[in-house]
Amino acid sequence: MYYDLSYLIFMLPAILLSLWAQFKVKSAYNKYSAVANSRGMTGRDAAYAVLSANGVTNVRIEHISGTMTDHFSPTENVIRLSDGVLDKRSVAAVCIAAHEAGHAVQHAEGYIPNKIRSGVIPVANITSKLSMPLIIAGLFLSDTLIWVGIVAYSLAVLVYLVTLPVEFDASRRALNTIKNTRMLDEQEYKGAKSVLTAAAMTYVASALTALVQFLRLLLIVSGNKKRR
Repeated sequence: MYYDLSYLIFMLPAILLSLWAQFKVKSAYNKYSAVANSRGMTGRDAAYAVLSANGVTNVRIEHISGTMTDHFSPTENVIRLSDGVLDKRSVAAVCIAAHEAGHAVQHAEGYIPNKIRSGVIPVANITSKLSMPLIIAGLFLSDTLIWVGIVAYSLAVLVYLVTLPVEFDASRRALNTIKNTRMLDEQEYKGAKSVLTAAAMTYVASALTALVQFLRLLLIVSGNKKRR
């Protein structure tokens, strides 16, 4: 039986980090979804509070079904909050809604990393699908195709990397507003911070996975050139 040792060496740490991050975020979400905040604020209230504190008034807030499906759509200027967030009065609901409102504030202010991410995503969605077919074809036909595939995949890696400052900044904005406006008391604030920190680790894990996969592709290409 053949084992790809390079795959194990490069990918296993990233896979383990990803599994750990998913466990942490679900654990923190479940824990603080069961803790009511002392001010009785809903996720909707928290999102409006963050928008108002930052002078953003033209963003709609809508419902979306599912669990942890919350997101901000910059093309529609809409914050969509899930079943467990929109009208819930938990600590988790407040911090998640505030985080998504942080993204809306980024959009309104023209936050540069967010602009880069939004500009790269449409291209990366196409090139990431083409990258592996190009690399595989290049192994048999031409080194040029291989490098075109590598460059195509690098755009997908760029999306993951630039997502990190975007997500960290949205959480920073959310936590600052929560603290400054006293949405949550001290203990609740610590809970909100743990939820958003755990969520941030999932983006770190995704970026690391994409990066090590990119490095692995470079190794495969390098090894193929030596064999020619």
